[in-house]
Formats: sequence, structure tokens, C-alpha cells
Amino acid sequence: MIDGYLTKDEYDALGQIRNGPGQGRPSACVARNAKRLTGLKYVAYRKDGNLALTEKGEQTLFIKMCIDGLRAVSTDPLAALDADVATFLGKKGHIAANAATGGFDITQRGRESLADIDSTSA
Repeated sequence: MIDGYLTKDEYDALGQIRNGPGQGRPSACVARNAKRLTGLKYVAYRKDGNLALTEKGEQTLFIKMCIDGLRAVSTDPLAALDADVATFLGKKGHIAANAATGGFDITQRGRESLADIDSTSA
């Protein structure tokens, strides 16, 4: 993969690291991706030897959650969003609350952002 771009497996590893170690040992996914994620400064080893997300890793996961949330709303206005993701997308004008349905509507700005993301990731 191109330096700086993460695979689905690497995003999964970041999510697992954010949630903390399960049984004391990192999962195979985390172990497989730890070296690259550490090198890219998405994660760092704590004093106790466990991996923790850096600020860059936290931001990257949040951006991915926002993009995934925007995609979800574009296909299903009743899609469940984390409160912080919904707040962020609303403040940025990508989604608007729909009082009639209790869900969200994607705005023109949100559609343009998704089109831009899709065109640059292809």
C-alpha cells in the first residue's frame, strides 16, 4: 500500500487498539500491523508495553468514522451515527436532522464531499 494510506486491516487494527487489549495479548490483526502503524506514527508503545493510539491515530479513526457515517446516511437516512460524528457532520453542513423521520438528510455539500472522496480514492 502507498505510504500514508491504510488498508481495511490496518483500520481494523487501529480500532482494536483504541478499544484496548482483549486478553492481555494483541490480536493477530494488531500484531500483523503494529510495525507499520508505529512507523507511520498512528500508534506508539506505552510504558507497560501495550500499544496506544497517538493523536494522529485518533484523528484518522475519527475521519474514517465520519466518512463511513456520511456514506451510511447517503444510503439510509435512518442510519445510526455516533453522537460526535453526527455533531461534526451537522456543524460542517454535510447532514441535516430530519424531524419528520428522526433521521438525517445528506446535504448538497455532503454529496459533493462524498463525490470528491470517491474521485480521489479511485
